[in-house]
Amino acid sequence: DVQLVESGGGSVQAGGSLRLSCQVSATDWRNFCIKWFRQATGKEREAVAGIDTGNASPYYADSVKDRFPISQDNVKKTVYLQMTSLKAEDTAMYYCVTDGPRRCYSGSWFLTLPDSTWGQGTQVTVS
Repeated sequence: DVQLVESGGGSVQAGGSLRLSCQVSATDWRNFCIKWFRQATGKEREAVAGIDTGNASPYYADSVKDRFPISQDNVKKTVYLQMTSLKAEDTAMYYCVTDGPRRCYSGSWFLTLPDSTWGQGTQVTVS
C-alpha cells in the first residue's frame, strides 16, 4: 500500500510563492506517477502537475506551466510543487494523488482511477 502526506499550504499574497510537499510511503518509490490535483470551491477538480518518480519526468497543466515546477527527492521520497507567481485563481485545496505503482504517460497523467490514493489535502489561499 502507498500513503501520501501533503504539507506546505498556507496563505500568501498574489505574486508570492509556496512550496507544497508530498511524502510518499511506498517500498518501490521509483515506480510511481505522483500527481498534484486541486479543487477550488464550486469548481471541478483539475490536474496541476505530475512526475514520474522513475525518471523524474514532469508533466504540467497549461495553467501552471512555467510557474509551478515539480521535483522529487529520492532520499526523502518526497515530491515537491514549487508554486511561484501565485494568482488569486490558484486558491484551492491541493491534493497529492497516485494510481499505485504505475508510471506517468503524457496521455493519462491528468486522470485518476476509482482506486487512486489521495492525500488529505492542503489549503492554498492567494489574496
